[in-house]
Amino acid sequence: MPVQQAPQASSSADAAAVSATCREHSLSEAEFRELHRRCVDAKAMAYCPYSQFRVGASVESMDGGGVFFDGANVENASYPVTTCAERVAMAKAVTEGHRRVRAVAVATDVAPPASPCGMCRQFMREFCDLKVPIIMFDKDDNYIVMRLEEVTPPAPPAPPEHHREEHN
Repeated sequence: MPVQQAPQASSSADAAAVSATCREHSLSEAEFRELHRRCVDAKAMAYCPYSQFRVGASVESMDGGGVFFDGANVENASYPVTTCAERVAMAKAVTEGHRRVRAVAVATDVAPPASPCGMCRQFMREFCDLKVPIIMFDKDDNYIVMRLEEVTPPAPPAPPEHHREEHN
């Protein structure tokens, strides 16, 4: 199987690049800008005394357009107990009754843009269609976008919507 190359980063200040990204992923430019602003702002809430690696995330719900949920990473001295920003944001959405995600945005203080970890990708798989865009911003506000299907290996499908509702 050939190795897939990561897409080239684009500048979030490049209006033409943002416009093309939005068209490709069926987002409005306002949604893109809001996701960007919110995930960057969420980094300020990160609790990361051990790694000093701040991560902010924002997810947009498909249930009631324009509804966003933000999260930041929360570390713990027992490393496996640490919770990533993406899972915090997604869990907030789910616990508020929003179980279908339209888009995910993640921001870090490194370059190039960092991809969500394996646990976060699997968590997203539960609540996101494989076509959902994951927008990853770096410290310079450059970004790459990959669909969930591009960053996750094949996996069993998420349970059907009616099955999920049984667990409310």
